[in-house]
Amino acid sequence: MPATYPEWLGSREFCAAHHTRFPYAAGEMSTGIATTTMVRKLAGAGLIGFFGAAGLGERTLRNAVLELGAALREHRNWGVNLIHTPNEPATENRTARLLIEHGVPAVSASAYMDLTPPLVLCAVRGLRTDGSGRVVRPRRVLAKVSRPETAERFMSPAPESILRVLVEEGALSAEEAGLAARIPVAEDVTVEADSGGHTDNRPLAAMLPAIRAIRDRLAGTYGCPRAVRVGAAGGLGTPAAVATAFALGADYVLTGSVNQAAVESGMSDEGRRMLAQADITDVAMAPAADMFEMGVRLQVLRRGTMFAGRAALLYDLYRDHGALEEIPAARRAMLEDQVFRAPLPEVWAETARFWAARDPDQVARAERDPKHRMALVFRWYLGKSSRWAITGEAGRRADYQIWCGPAMGAFNRWTAGSFLAEPRHRTVVQIALNLLEGAAVITRSHQARTCGLQITPDGFTFAPRRLAESREAE
Repeated sequence: MPATYPEWLGSREFCAAHHTRFPYAAGEMSTGIATTTMVRKLAGAGLIGFFGAAGLGERTLRNAVLELGAALREHRNWGVNLIHTPNEPATENRTARLLIEHGVPAVSASAYMDLTPPLVLCAVRGLRTDGSGRVVRPRRVLAKVSRPETAERFMSPAPESILRVLVEEGALSAEEAGLAARIPVAEDVTVEADSGGHTDNRPLAAMLPAIRAIRDRLAGTYGCPRAVRVGAAGGLGTPAAVATAFALGADYVLTGSVNQAAVESGMSDEGRRMLAQADITDVAMAPAADMFEMGVRLQVLRRGTMFAGRAALLYDLYRDHGALEEIPAARRAMLEDQVFRAPLPEVWAETARFWAARDPDQVARAERDPKHRMALVFRWYLGKSSRWAITGEAGRRADYQIWCGPAMGAFNRWTAGSFLAEPRHRTVVQIALNLLEGAAVITRSHQARTCGLQITPDGFTFAPRRLAESREAE
């Protein structure tokens, strides 16, 4: 039997396209939890990392992009997250244009249910052809999806209606629009299963083959010369899970929750300790701050925090009442004493100042619409709770919002008793290399068993080990 290498578990084309050694991506946890340091470490180890841009101000994001561009000038295996913000389209548009302006080589698009003009602009601005007539992309879009219909949109060329508007606005040339009609919006589509943060809690074994089938059906429809690569994310916290994803046909894997526990993450020390104590079932669904009014939920850590229950209460009050003034006095007092720890007028005043600087239209709308004002006040808590976890606000530990999926608990079970059990040893590169090395071992054992060899149970286990530092530097 030939040897099995971690580098060969997925698509060689993925590695070539993104200039990586391994078919492995990580990062993009929002509000800078996936830090510039994390991205640099991943890039230096032959992996690809994405900076967590969602929820950050324009100046902070610009500084991060400039830092990465300077530090990784000789690398193409890094990128930045672009998240769909239906309630703040101007923010999404500014982010997309910033990524284009500063030449970010890869963009991870997440939380999209449909294509938007900023996303399409990010995917097709700067398209050109080489000497052989092949379309060359200045940046690559990796789309994270959890629904077949969304995957199909990313695997198809951009809609003519959006391209036409961008051309009319002067954001896109007619030549760029013509080239965009020849290629899919994304060359890489990541199937997101039961993950932390925004998720539909779908099983990977059901979703990945279905979306691969869509890819195969569309491959010849538009005459695109190269097939879209399909990756896997969600629930990937052990070598067995990573091996399973590759066995299902994943071209690459993307990890999230487990990287929040890495020393390079932007999570506070207390938050990392809480993650290190999580078990597989210590997660819950809670309302999402960025899509609160739509009832969209995300997956968070439940153990050690009351955030999920308190956030659910806020959504119930929003659903059942038309204004803050309609909330019964007893409930209002409870909110002020236990959840906000401040009078609601004071919370609104702070909220209004925030939106006046970020998006004044939100304040104007709130003054006309009391229900929107209530939504913004409740989103104050949802936004603050994630930042309290990042900064380690001691008095707010019970309100920490930490995005987390079952993979974190599985990772903790796998690493128990090993050097990776200690949070201080959990570097993002050691996590990645151990997951890949273990997946290669398990894949090798499976290959041997299918050849008729008797494999003992320990052939399908892999204990974390300190992998050679030279590998990280290569």
